[in-house]
Amino acid sequence: MSLEIKVPPVGESITEVVLSQWLKQDGDVVEMDEVIAELESDKATFELTAEQAGTLRTIAAEGDTLAIGAVVCKIEDGGAAPAKADAPKAEEKAVVAEDKASAPVAEKSGDSYATGTPSPAAGKILAEKGIDAGAVKGTGVDGRITKDDAVKAEAKKADAPKATAPAAPAAPAGPRSERREKMSPLRKTVAKRLVAVKNETAMLTTFNEVNMKPVMDLRSKYKDSFKDKHGVGLGFMSFFTKAVTEALKDFPAVNARIEGEEIVYNNFADVSIAVSAPKGLVVPVIRNAESMSLAEIEKSVLALALKARDGKLTIEEMTGGTFTITNGGVFGSMMSTPIINAPQSAILGMHNIVERPVAEKGEVVIRPMMYVALSYDHRIIDGRESVGFLVRVKQLLEDPARLLLGV
Repeated sequence: MSLEIKVPPVGESITEVVLSQWLKQDGDVVEMDEVIAELESDKATFELTAEQAGTLRTIAAEGDTLAIGAVVCKIEDGGAAPAKADAPKAEEKAVVAEDKASAPVAEKSGDSYATGTPSPAAGKILAEKGIDAGAVKGTGVDGRITKDDAVKAEAKKADAPKATAPAAPAAPAGPRSERREKMSPLRKTVAKRLVAVKNETAMLTTFNEVNMKPVMDLRSKYKDSFKDKHGVGLGFMSFFTKAVTEALKDFPAVNARIEGEEIVYNNFADVSIAVSAPKGLVVPVIRNAESMSLAEIEKSVLALALKARDGKLTIEEMTGGTFTITNGGVFGSMMSTPIINAPQSAILGMHNIVERPVAEKGEVVIRPMMYVALSYDHRIIDGRESVGFLVRVKQLLEDPARLLLGV
């Protein structure tokens, strides 16, 4: 007796998945609840487990797109069936090389050149002009080279054809291979959503720069004691997240979204953090970030990043954000225009920190500076609000005491 294993429901909006990998092969013995395959949707990766012990009989192949409820495999009662005998290999046919008769090469026809003795006058002319007698065709008796032959040979040498331009060198040999790979459901969804955002929103980006020295000095002073007390490092993301949640209180439109003909304002800040995972970009959410301390934010960021790296994020952990932060600086980006994470209305882009000369109190000093970019939907957020929001974030980061005092 065999049991059919079907694609389980994995979310309300998910209607199909891709069988990304078999962890057990056809004919393997599997145990109850043992993971036998990985299924990938447009949002997350899921594990398929055996619902009884027995012998696995695969039906779907890796890369197949399966609807929810489709049969993936069967599990038969009992141990593994004997391995199938390999089909006998076809004997290789001996290839006998046939010697092809070489076609006779036709000799080039043409006049033969006389090698007779030139006359004394002809010999003198040829010697003066440096012309080999063997290259001159004599018209005299028995091919004798006459004075007239030597003079004509001199004229031919003077009318030599012009030198032709050298041929272009051949292109160097090298590999010119291509590799094709089917887009994953996650990559297809990301591509579709990004194009939709560009087409359906009035997206605009505004920039500013932040002097990161106050935050860096604070981190340097307290990083050891912070880690000893809370068990996590003190990074830049917690400062930016905290600054964003404070700025959102002053500019609620940046934390809102459009639904139909209504604007929905949120009195909470669920901050999405863009994370580069092995299978593509994912955006897990820190819930109620406005109520968290720096330590709580750091712990949440670390936990979500580890889950993203291992492909263990759930759908609930990646949906429902109200504002997004993306950090291209970890890859060395100096400046970019991030694309809004729909249905949100704004996204903040962080970039790398570079020491640059800046003016402070009439003097030029070197400071660690970071460019920040806010992309926003101009349908709901005006220029005053977008610029004001970014300036508020800048103020909070350049004077971190404001984050504690709320001023």
